[in-house]
Amino acid sequence: MPGRVWIIIRPLPTGGPGLNLFKDKYPFFIEDNVEWGDMDAFQHVNNTMYFRYFERVRFAYFDKLGVTAEMESSGIGPILASTQCRFRSALTYPDEILIGSGITGLQADRFLMKYGIYSKKDQCVAAEGDGFIIYFDYNKNLKADIPARLFDILQNSTGR
Repeated sequence: MPGRVWIIIRPLPTGGPGLNLFKDKYPFFIEDNVEWGDMDAFQHVNNTMYFRYFERVRFAYFDKLGVTAEMESSGIGPILASTQCRFRSALTYPDEILIGSGITGLQADRFLMKYGIYSKKDQCVAAEGDGFIIYFDYNKNLKADIPARLFDILQNSTGR
């Protein structure tokens, strides 16, 4: 009878130069704090909070690029079609975190937004994920192309 196999996932060693790699991978980031209320009964940040952190950076990035203003004026904007998170290291209170984001796979009506969370306390990447964003005409309730002016801004933000 085979014995048990234990797989131990350790945080990626990203202290020091790893922080620079994080910032290179995620061209836009915000700083935030882990709050006591972010934790659950198991004394680490609840998994749902990671998605809230992703949401915070997504909308901060959208505001910076003018996505939110475009949506308010035209009724055409992003909608999150799917999202995922890969947990690498448990976050705990207190901690200061960097929440990073970048855009890849830009197409006429969609793109992939990648996310990362870096723990300053542990000097490691605590989580990585992505969100599949589709453009939507909220007035017509239909999928739409990204407005041309905004498409150019998004294309320039990818660095490619």
